[in-house]
Amino acid sequence: MGTAPMRFGGFLPEDAPDPRRAQAEQVKLMPVPVMGFVAQPTLEDANMESITSQQGTSGLSQMSVSINYTLWRNPDDRSDPVNLAELDEPTRRALDEPAPRPRPAWLIEMAERRRYPMLWEAVRTTWTRDASEFSTPSRLLMDHVNHILMNWFREQLGLGNMGVDRFVSPLTEKGINREAIVTVDGVEVPALEIDTDPLVYAIGVELSSDTVLTAVVPRDELGYICLEFAQRPSAAD
Repeated sequence: MGTAPMRFGGFLPEDAPDPRRAQAEQVKLMPVPVMGFVAQPTLEDANMESITSQQGTSGLSQMSVSINYTLWRNPDDRSDPVNLAELDEPTRRALDEPAPRPRPAWLIEMAERRRYPMLWEAVRTTWTRDASEFSTPSRLLMDHVNHILMNWFREQLGLGNMGVDRFVSPLTEKGINREAIVTVDGVEVPALEIDTDPLVYAIGVELSSDTVLTAVVPRDELGYICLEFAQRPSAAD
């Protein structure tokens, strides 16, 4: 589940439409509220959702919306080098070189975000019309964790090319702590937790019979994040 961040090839005219507008319209199709982290100074909603959906004979059968965040380790001084991401030399050089022609303002903004660490697909809300073994909170939590590990921790896991090196040792439900507690909309609720992986920490909550919240956070960044959740403000808020 999940989608990769937006990438663009070639040159775009200055008036090219911002693709985030189309994504925002897709998010509106979600049958239930989309959840995210509670507002906090170290996290900035990047407004670049990752969206997946499945259609059945009766229409929409499942939909997930994952929220990506820019991480500010020192939110009081965004110019502090501690806020910068670790970039390889080709990426840093590409960001520093002047563009050969004018670009859309939204593309400039998105390129600039690459200088800072991102929490990709950190908080995911999944709605399922008809319950199955694939929509249980534990299964959705494991799917989210393994998706993050496979896509964003390939180097640490010793994986190379996405099409060649497969993730052969995914986490299983044996590692889930079923006695956890987390705060959602200001209320403490039962949760599932994975606190044994060296790379990520994960937590999941069954919000209702058809909706599950899951979150996966790099373990190295846990100290900067308040692990509480709330309904994500809509674009109109």
